[in-house]
Amino acid sequence: MQPSQHALRSCLGAVLAAFLMNAAAAEPGGHWVASWGAAQQIPEPANELAAESWRDGTIRQIVHLTLGGKQFRVRVSNAYGTAPLMLEAASVALALAPGQAGVNAPTLRPLTFDGRTSVMIPAGTEYYSDAIAMELKPAADLAVSLHFKEAPARQTGHPGARGTTFLAKGNRVNDAAWDDAAKTTRWYALGDVEVLAPRGTGALVAIGDSITDGYGVPADTNTRWTDVLAARLRNEKITMGVVNAGIGGGRMLRDGLGPNLASRFDRDVLSRAGVTHALVLIGVNDMGGMHRNTPDTKADRQLLLADLKLAHRQLAERARAHGVCLIGATVTPYVGSDYYHPEPENEADRQELNQWIRSSGVFDAVADFDAALRDPARPDRLKPVYDSGDHLHPSLAGYRALAETVPLKALQKKCGDMK
Repeated sequence: MQPSQHALRSCLGAVLAAFLMNAAAAEPGGHWVASWGAAQQIPEPANELAAESWRDGTIRQIVHLTLGGKQFRVRVSNAYGTAPLMLEAASVALALAPGQAGVNAPTLRPLTFDGRTSVMIPAGTEYYSDAIAMELKPAADLAVSLHFKEAPARQTGHPGARGTTFLAKGNRVNDAAWDDAAKTTRWYALGDVEVLAPRGTGALVAIGDSITDGYGVPADTNTRWTDVLAARLRNEKITMGVVNAGIGGGRMLRDGLGPNLASRFDRDVLSRAGVTHALVLIGVNDMGGMHRNTPDTKADRQLLLADLKLAHRQLAERARAHGVCLIGATVTPYVGSDYYHPEPENEADRQELNQWIRSSGVFDAVADFDAALRDPARPDRLKPVYDSGDHLHPSLAGYRALAETVPLKALQKKCGDMK
């Protein structure tokens, strides 16, 4: 057989295998459900990956899954790119452990796109890989290795990984051991991982700011409140994916360190496969930011509250139109914070917004995070045991308390059945 014929047959074989795999994934009785994901944004300069790390470089990222399955696929993201993203090669494998670059060699699988090992992802787009037949357990750690020849014109990523990402020169996607890897704590060009799950299996997306993103959580420990919630669901034998779509510094109405929540709700919640529920926790940076950066007159504050309520209502309507139940979370205390220096008027606004979240009927259910974390002696402050020390972000005990506050009964009901 001539080399060209052999290459053609190999290519056709890969395409056929990918076709059969994706056809099997589309069989009745199963559907794709998000098992892990992250909110995408344009990394600010301090969080960009150096161009040299992209140039003929491989990025190995470890993600902690929440839902298991016998087939899965990966979504690679060029959501904020201004030019095509050229992915030269990719692989997946079970990680040896969080914080370690090595993978379980027998589990290494190529990541392909219509059977091809390289792919061009257009600007502003995200692409699914072909389905991969490999059993993943809930709480498994999956290593996704991506090889690039050049840095993207504009990067897409997530700074708040709370986990170690490994960097190596050359095409290292098929190497199990990475003893010489450099490290960072960011994710790049990685949107989500989805598993093929039985019909009726759903996922919750938690969307919000740094409290959801897990500010203060030690790297590689998987102790954000969403991680603890996923473990709680497993303990209760509730089969459900959990996706963290928090962005540090995020606001509902205006862009901050990332895009405003109202603008990213469709991408981060409604476009994810199998999502049945969402939980929104937002408002600290909207209210605190206005107080810090502008003269917050009574009229200004009243308008901000009206805009926040309207935005929440809009999210609920958009979610309901897609059959997604929206859980509203009350805003946690932050008096004493050196970052925002809230005053009594600012605290009164938080209380008004929280009372509206509890009583407006806009949401399908409510998670009263404020009640869970506040100090009974001083309700405008975090309870000391739940305070990380900055009087704004929860401690690890505080994050556990948030996870315990999410109403599990609401997660077991369909949208129309929750009220």
